[in-house]
Amino acid sequence: MEPEQSYRQVASATRRIRSLAPTDIPDILSIELTGYSHPWSEAIFRDCFRPDYRLWGLADGDGLQGYAVVAYLFDEAHLLNLCVGARWRGSGAGRLLLRHLIRESFREHMQRVLLEVRRSNAIAIDLYKTEGFVQIGERPGYYPASPVREDALVLALEGPEAG
Repeated sequence: MEPEQSYRQVASATRRIRSLAPTDIPDILSIELTGYSHPWSEAIFRDCFRPDYRLWGLADGDGLQGYAVVAYLFDEAHLLNLCVGARWRGSGAGRLLLRHLIRESFREHMQRVLLEVRRSNAIAIDLYKTEGFVQIGERPGYYPASPVREDALVLALEGPEAG
């Protein structure tokens, strides 16, 4: 499925993006456990509910389908975690969340959106690059993995006022 086609499907569905609250943590954790070999703990998510972070969830009548966690530091938005529940992967849900967090970050005067992604995560890398992100670096051994740690690619998207 082409990226634009999947985005149109999501945009026309009954889904909506909303700010998350600590009461969403059980749903966030159930998605997190399906998405990562080394998932974040409840304590890490609880620590993200503070003024310099933004947490958004993609929801519909069935509950939370995915979420994004972004930290704001000075004029930079750092995407820390974006995950979609297994049932909704490939539906464009991740793209919808990504576009939302980009739009909101630039609306809140961030000059750049930055993220790390596992070198082996070709699907996520493709998503980010089709949305305009470019590789600006690497972080060797950044991610836990077995038997050795995995490198991260550092990607960035410059805002309309950057430069």
